[in-house]
Amino acid sequence: MEPTPVSKDFWRRQCYSRLMKITVKASVRDETRSRRMTFEVLVSSENCPDAPEVRYIQNGVSGSLYCKQDEIFRLNNVRNVRWMKECQPVQREGESISVDERGDMMLPEASESDAGKYTCLVDITLNGRTYTASRSVQLTITTDPMIIGTVQVREPQQQVVMVKVGERVELKCSAYTGFAEDNETSMYWTVDDSFTEDHEELTESLKYFHERGNVYAQSTLTISKVRRQFLNVPIKCIIWNPLGKDEGVAFLQEADHSALYMSVSAFLVTLVLAASFYFLKVDLVLYYRKLLRHFPKQQVLDGKLYDAYVSFLHPDNLSADVTASFTLNILPEELEDQHGYSLYIRGRDDCPGEAMHDAIAATVHQCRRLIIILSSDTKTRETSPLHENQNHLCYEQKVGLHDALLQNDPRVILVEIDGPVDYSHLPESLCYIKRKQGALKWKKDFLGTQKLTKLYSNRNFWKNLRYHMPPVPGRRLQSVV
Repeated sequence: MEPTPVSKDFWRRQCYSRLMKITVKASVRDETRSRRMTFEVLVSSENCPDAPEVRYIQNGVSGSLYCKQDEIFRLNNVRNVRWMKECQPVQREGESISVDERGDMMLPEASESDAGKYTCLVDITLNGRTYTASRSVQLTITTDPMIIGTVQVREPQQQVVMVKVGERVELKCSAYTGFAEDNETSMYWTVDDSFTEDHEELTESLKYFHERGNVYAQSTLTISKVRRQFLNVPIKCIIWNPLGKDEGVAFLQEADHSALYMSVSAFLVTLVLAASFYFLKVDLVLYYRKLLRHFPKQQVLDGKLYDAYVSFLHPDNLSADVTASFTLNILPEELEDQHGYSLYIRGRDDCPGEAMHDAIAATVHQCRRLIIILSSDTKTRETSPLHENQNHLCYEQKVGLHDALLQNDPRVILVEIDGPVDYSHLPESLCYIKRKQGALKWKKDFLGTQKLTKLYSNRNFWKNLRYHMPPVPGRRLQSVV
C-alpha cells in the first residue's frame, strides 16, 4: 500500500499552528575572516510570537525594553526596526517612545496603561530576499521598587595572565549587580570581539554570591586548550542591566621561559662563583697580593719590626725533636728565605742575659702575628709543674693572647704538628682561639726531609699559612730574591 500524499499546505498549517523551535547552523564571512554560528529559531504563524520573558518596570519610572536580537544585527543587513504592542504599532499618551541603534526601546515614565506584550520586529535582507525576525517581551508595571543597581565589574581590570599554548586556563570575572538577583542582568565573554560560541574551546558558567548585603555575579570562562589566536587579544567580560553596562578586560600572554632560564642561569653562576671563591679564596688572595707587588705604593708604617713571633715549647734535645726541627729550620726556610717574611723565633733570635719576661713582652708587641706551634707534648696548664721553657712558653702565650683577644693585635695563628693536640692541658684562651678559627695542621708524614723540593707535598699548609700572614712589602721581597 502506497502512503497517502501529503500536501505542502498541510505541513504549513502544522508548522504555523504552534510555536516550533529549529536549530540553525550558518556560516558567516566578511572581508577579513569567516566564522560558524549555531543558534535556535522559533517559528510561529503569528507576526507577534509569545513572550519568552517578563520585564518589570516601576510605575512612574522610565525604563527600556530590549530587542535582544544581537545575532541579527551582526549580519549588517538590517533595513528596519519596528516595535509593536499587542501586534499593533505602539501608541501612547504623553512622551513618545524612542529606539536606539541596537533596537532597544525607551519607555518614558511608564504607567499602568503601558503594560502588555511588546514585540521587536527586525526587517533584514539576505541574498535578495526580505525576512522579518521578531521577539516579544511581556511588560508588567509594578508599584514595588525595583531592587537593581548600576553594574560594575570588579575584576579583571587589564589583567595579564601568563599561559602556555595548549594548556587549560580559567578566567574569572566578578561584578556588582545590586541588592538582589534579577533576570534583567546579562553577563557574557568575548574574545577579540567574537562570542564564545564561535570557539569550541570556550565555555562559560555563571553564579551569584552575596557579600555584605550586596549581590555579585561571578562568571568563569574556561579555555580547554589555549590557542595562539587567543594570545595578546582583548578578552572581555561584559555585564549589563537596564541601568548600565560595564566591562573588564584580560589578556593572555605566552610565558617567557627565557626570563626563567636567565634567572636560573644567574643563580647557578652566582652559586658557582660563591663555591669557587670559597674553595679558591686562599689562592685568589695570594694571587692578588702577588699582583700588588708589581704596583708598589708608599707603605703605611705600623711601627712593627717583625711579621710574626714564633712560640714553641723548647725540648731538652733540639736536634732530635720534630717541633724544634720544624720551627728552627723548615718554617724559616719557607717563610723567610722563599717569601721574604721577617720572623722572631725565641731560642734563635733572643739575646743571652737579657731579662726574659721584659724581652718577650716587648718583642710580642713588635710583631704583626703570633704563631703558636703546638704538638702532643705541649702542656702549659698552670696547675701542673712547669720547668723554665714551659714557663717562658706560658708567658708568651699570656702576653700575646691577651692583646689578641682584646685588641686583635697581634693576630694568632695556631699550628698543630706531630699528631693530635690535647687542649685539655692548654689555657682556656688557646682553647677559645681553637674553637673560633681552628688550627693549621702540619702532617708528620711529610717530615722526612728539610729540602724545599720535598715540601711541595704539603703546599696547602704553606698556602694557608701565608694567607693568614700579613702581605710582604714589595721592596722586602725584591731584596730577598
